[in-house]
Amino acid sequence: MNSNQLQHQVLYMRRSLFDQGYLDSEQLIQLEDLQDDANPNFVEEVVSLFYSDSARLIQNIEQTLSNRPVDFSRLDDILHQFKGSCSSIGAKKVKDACSQFREYCNAGNAEGCSSSFQLIKQEYETLRRRLESYFQMVKQAKAA
Repeated sequence: MNSNQLQHQVLYMRRSLFDQGYLDSEQLIQLEDLQDDANPNFVEEVVSLFYSDSARLIQNIEQTLSNRPVDFSRLDDILHQFKGSCSSIGAKKVKDACSQFREYCNAGNAEGCSSSFQLIKQEYETLRRRLESYFQMVKQAKAA
């Protein structure tokens, strides 16, 4: 692919992340505005921090869900942190799934928490794969 084709592909991938509801365009644009020549990979670095923070929080959720009785207060605290991390990069679908999970926590519904947690993990992995592809394409476009 030539440089123009790569740039077009980057824009298309970015737009599809917004159009399909994976990312909040305003939040990503705010992050991109903070990126400059001194820190050209700022957005990717923020997303990488989100991944590492999320992995820890997902593990904490799994551990807390496996305990009996379920500590819904602790789950809610972890979900609050996770939802905040999602907001920092504009991860809309994951954040929405966290909101649903928190409703189940507030209702003391362990089965609902478990099923909504599966949705969180699914949306998280989908976002992760799509963003990895996007950042690979961005790097290719910059190199071209």
